[in-house]
Amino acid sequence: MSEDANHSLRALPAVDTVLKAPAALAAIDRFGRLETTRAVRAALTEVRRHAEHLTAVPDAEHIANAALAALVADAQPSLRPVFNLTGTVLHTNLGRALLAEEAIAAAVAAMRSAVALEFNLDGGRRGERDDHVRGLLCELTGAEDATVVNNNAAAVLLVINTLGNGREAIVSRGELIEIGGAFRMPDIMARAGAQLVEVGTTNRTHPRDYDGAINAATGLVLKVHTSNYRIEGFTKQVPARELAEIARAKRVPLVNDLGSGTLADLARYGLAHEPTVREAVADGADLVTFSGDKLLGGPQTGFIVGRRDLIVAINRNPLKRALRVDKVRLAALEATLRLYRDPDRLAARLPTLRLLALPAGEIAERGRALVPAVSGALGADFTVEVAPCSSQIGSGALPLEMLPSAGLAIRSLRAEGRVLDELASALRRLDVPVIGRINDGALLLDLRCLEDEAGFLETLRGLDTLREMDALRGAEVRS
Repeated sequence: MSEDANHSLRALPAVDTVLKAPAALAAIDRFGRLETTRAVRAALTEVRRHAEHLTAVPDAEHIANAALAALVADAQPSLRPVFNLTGTVLHTNLGRALLAEEAIAAAVAAMRSAVALEFNLDGGRRGERDDHVRGLLCELTGAEDATVVNNNAAAVLLVINTLGNGREAIVSRGELIEIGGAFRMPDIMARAGAQLVEVGTTNRTHPRDYDGAINAATGLVLKVHTSNYRIEGFTKQVPARELAEIARAKRVPLVNDLGSGTLADLARYGLAHEPTVREAVADGADLVTFSGDKLLGGPQTGFIVGRRDLIVAINRNPLKRALRVDKVRLAALEATLRLYRDPDRLAARLPTLRLLALPAGEIAERGRALVPAVSGALGADFTVEVAPCSSQIGSGALPLEMLPSAGLAIRSLRAEGRVLDELASALRRLDVPVIGRINDGALLLDLRCLEDEAGFLETLRGLDTLREMDALRGAEVRS
């Protein structure tokens, strides 16, 4: 180390001196003295590391500001809100369904107060947490009884373990699905203690395949709705109603796993028809399982609806306690289900349906209004125009259904190959990260899920700060 560097280090302010600076006092008030002291020492260590390149000795206020900035950055929550401009409405990696305002208010109220979670207010006795949603689920699905667990995978696991532990579970080869996160139906069946019996072939399964496989060791017949893929061409599957008749004749329960599951006819909102839970119950399934945070538009939950005697057996399974939902999700779920009692206003109040039903023309109109401000935020190196694109539902629902949409197509005027990648990275580093997708030589921001245009534009102003920080880092590297 040079003599000049040694002199610079000797001139650095002491920790106690830095702690008296205004920025440090603000940090102490917000984060506490212990954390602020650690941050100050870390900032001083960083300065010492770059002592050879110092042109001026940072004073106490400079060090305090650096410590405060580090503390603020570290305090950012890991689970942060983002702008989902990917074009996937129910994006699994971005949290799936947005909750309705009524559900948010109910969840907040449950967080703030003690609630009658398992307490019967009429009789003053212990109650059941399922009672808060059981009646609504039966009303909306036509089922005799219902229970709730923490997601649909748990619902399937619990059902198979209850009905098929140590017994055979029959399923078509064409329905042995795998969904995200390497969730495979055969693995779940094995974990549930059931012996998998495959019938039919990948593309064709006949009634006789099920009829010939059912025997005294059969615990259940499982029908799985292939919601995240389609097999087309020379295919055949046994309709749910016909399969229910076969299972009933053999006195074996039929379980219909709808996967995403919906309580509303999506055709009413201009989408392709997806089997509803009520239809599955009416078709004769003894139990139906489905998700809460996909097409239903609620919090992450898994539902089991159907025959009362089977639901009673499921609730007696010790696994049920391990898979139950807490008061916050139950509160949000009850509020969400109540919205379905008013189908005429459902799309206006439930974000999932509202976003799926948006017409492309309206989205494009919003985009045209945003172009000038977005162009100004990005600078002269980029062009911005409204372009047609396609959104998708996501989370395995209607995989072939593409929704006409519109987005902002951002293209670079510079020749370098990674400019759009760098811009996408910068957008992800904003205070509220902006997540789009690069497609056909453009960074595309699908606007279907953008409802807070003012907040989006305010967030983009942070690009100037990022550019200044990157320029400063570049200057430090060059020095």
